[in-house]
Amino acid sequence: MTDFVTIRSDGLTAQLNPIGAELWSLRDQRGDEWMTDADPAYWTGHAPLLFPIVGALNGGVYRTGGERYAMPKHGFARTSTFEVVRAEPGRATFRLADDARIREVYPFAFVLDVDYALAGMVLTVTATVANPGSVALPFSFGFHPAFAWPLPGGAAKDAHRVTFERPEPHPISRLDPASGLLLPEGEYSPVEGDTLFPEAPLFEADALIWDRLNSRAVRFGAPGGGAVEFAFPDMPTLGIWQKPGAAYLCIEPWQGIADPVGFAGDISAKPGIVLLSPGAERSFRLDIAIRPV
Repeated sequence: MTDFVTIRSDGLTAQLNPIGAELWSLRDQRGDEWMTDADPAYWTGHAPLLFPIVGALNGGVYRTGGERYAMPKHGFARTSTFEVVRAEPGRATFRLADDARIREVYPFAFVLDVDYALAGMVLTVTATVANPGSVALPFSFGFHPAFAWPLPGGAAKDAHRVTFERPEPHPISRLDPASGLLLPEGEYSPVEGDTLFPEAPLFEADALIWDRLNSRAVRFGAPGGGAVEFAFPDMPTLGIWQKPGAAYLCIEPWQGIADPVGFAGDISAKPGIVLLSPGAERSFRLDIAIRPV
C-alpha cells in the first residue's frame, strides 16, 4: 500500500497520494473534510492531475511523427507513481519523468514536478513541466479537484453557487456523450451574469466547458455557509463537472481540451496543446482557499 504524504498549516491538513501526486483530503482544524466523499457509486477520484492530455482522444489515439499512439482519457499521470522529492511539514513536491515504459506511449522527454504548499487556509498547487529533450514537447495539463457538495458549514446543497470573477456571457462547449469528444456547436451559457447555479441535470451531458473564459478565479459556496475560492492565473479553460446526484462538484482549470469530433491531425495541432521548446519549462498554479463559516 502506498504511504500518503501529509502536510499541515495552522489551518489545514492535506493528504497527498504519490500515485498520481493526487490531493486526497483537505481538512480544517475542526476536522471537517472539504473534498469529495469518493463514493464508488459515482466516482472514486479525488483530484487527478491531467497530463499529457486533457480529455479524450478521437479513437483513443494521437498522432506524432507519422506514428499513432494509444492513450487513455486525461493521460497517464493520474495513474503513475511519482517520486517524493520533498516532504516537509507544510510542503511536499512530487516528480514524474519519462522512462522506457512511458516512452512506449509518449515518445518525449519530460519532467513533471508538482508542488503542494500550505499557508494558513490556502493550499497552493504548482505544476511545472520541463523539456530536457532535443525536440519540442507537446502537452496539455489540467487540474481536476472534487470538493464536497454541500460544503461544510450547514448550507443546503441547492443553495450553493459558483461565482465567477467576471461575467461569463459566451456560449459554453459540450462533449459528445458517446465519445467524450468536443462537439462543434456551442450551447447557451447557464451563467447568470457572474453566477452559476449548479443542478444535477446540467451534468447529464457531461461537463460544462468554458473555452472562452473571462475569469481566472471562481468561488464555490452558499450564503451563510462555507466556501472554497479557486484562483488559476495560468489556465485559459474551465470545466465544471459531477456525476449527476453525487456529493461533489469538480472545478477544473485546464490548459487543453478534448479532441474535437472528427479530429485526425498531429498532436501538435490539438486544441490547447503547448509546444514547449527544448530546455524550457512552464508552470501552472492553482490556489485553493478554504473559507469556513
